[in-house]
Amino acid sequence: MAITVDRNDPRFNMLKQSRNLRWPAHEADAVEEIELCETSEQAAEALQRIIHAGVRPTIRSGGHCYEDFVVNNPNGSILDLSLLTTTAMAGDGNRHRISPGQQLGDVYLELYKRHGVTIPAGNCYSVGAGGHISGGGYGLLSRLHGLTIDWLSQVEILTVDSKGHVELHRVDKDHDADLFRACRGAGGGNFGVVTGFLFDRLPAAPYEVANVQLSFDWATMSEDTFTAILSTFGDYFAHRGHDPETWGLFAILDLTHASSGRFGISVQFCNPNGRCDDLKVVEEFLDLFHEFEPDPTKAPSSGERRLSQQGASNRERVGRHTVDKRLWLDATIGGSGGGHSVRAKYKSSYMRETFSPAESKCIYKHLTRALPNVDLRGMVLSVDSYGGAANAKGMAEATSSWQRSSIMKTQFQHYWVNPAEDDARLQWTREFFSDLYSQHGEPRYAGTPYPSERYEGCYINYPDSDMLAYDFWPQLYYGDKGLYPFLQKVKQRYDPNNIFHHAMSIRA
Repeated sequence: MAITVDRNDPRFNMLKQSRNLRWPAHEADAVEEIELCETSEQAAEALQRIIHAGVRPTIRSGGHCYEDFVVNNPNGSILDLSLLTTTAMAGDGNRHRISPGQQLGDVYLELYKRHGVTIPAGNCYSVGAGGHISGGGYGLLSRLHGLTIDWLSQVEILTVDSKGHVELHRVDKDHDADLFRACRGAGGGNFGVVTGFLFDRLPAAPYEVANVQLSFDWATMSEDTFTAILSTFGDYFAHRGHDPETWGLFAILDLTHASSGRFGISVQFCNPNGRCDDLKVVEEFLDLFHEFEPDPTKAPSSGERRLSQQGASNRERVGRHTVDKRLWLDATIGGSGGGHSVRAKYKSSYMRETFSPAESKCIYKHLTRALPNVDLRGMVLSVDSYGGAANAKGMAEATSSWQRSSIMKTQFQHYWVNPAEDDARLQWTREFFSDLYSQHGEPRYAGTPYPSERYEGCYINYPDSDMLAYDFWPQLYYGDKGLYPFLQKVKQRYDPNNIFHHAMSIRA
């Protein structure tokens, strides 16, 4: 039996909440109980019990959902899979099993120690595999090896049929192929409860990586220089970034608010063979920014959280730059925790082209404008490099992650503590996003990165309920080429009673 935590249990107040402390928004929105499942069998039994009780189940693995899709569930139950790790790794070197409750950091450790392989996934240790992989999964190795789902061979998933019976499916390209494709990138909480991900093979873990940071001073930053830095970053991935020899280079441009004092670029690199014997690609990339006089002695204010600086390193001089070379596992695991729970808002976009002057000036405007009586140092626009193996031909049709021609991926992140600041901070973030994506494109789609020659919409693992204000919100997350209608048919077939739903779930 699963472990049931109800309102009378001293653990309830802790387990009812999201990592984003904005949720549940009100006590009346909270669930009635949490079912903690340690095995696939317990998950099936608890789900069947929830269905028979006639209440709504929501699913949680790591608990990092950015919106209220899990914990805002009045009178409902959370099916919590965070303890479902007992079957975590069953691999013979060829097939590997990952349970949804496993934290990514533990996945990296076990895969590395047992088999010397890894998955190209996120760099936050505490993110649960269930939601991360269901939404596609990407990270510092994705330019080199693609998305996590690109390696996925089979999914074990519990669905509920039209009569309310829980069924276990083992889906792959030959069995329930439509459901298998849907599980490869359409997002969690749509079709059922994933209890296992299986991979026939995985890429070898790198031996070592080279890390370096560049830092720029806001105090001396002009709009022209800021625009030039953004253009230089984007131009590299729009052109040179298509060359396979550069795919081992992953760069993060962290554009913090001017009140933070500095913004910067963080880089991780390894050659395709997993070593750092030849660093000419790194030197070439860093040299592009030399004219902007970055300070190599001061790390960016938030980029170092993405590329951990803990652990032993060998400092090596590469041209005019100093690079830290470290063993890959140490660089990946050290200091890569998920941080503390705070109040937060997130938005995202995929970019198919470099920043235009209008976009760069818009970003500069918002990052240098103040909000009365509010400290905006918790705001950052992270621009991740993209492309490479993540844009492999054919994967858009084989998976539900359709964004396969972008060169950069943005994430708007805004963090704060005081609930009284919610309205002002949310409004500030919304104005920034809407203004930025009104610089180009058709008037009908203004304020959004609607699929076009410039953009490829938004990332479903960075859900943003603000997008529900647009009748075309499904196209922002699933494109305009027929993927969403396909997912609707999958929904109708495997979840005919719409048991699994939330504000941005697939509409049957």
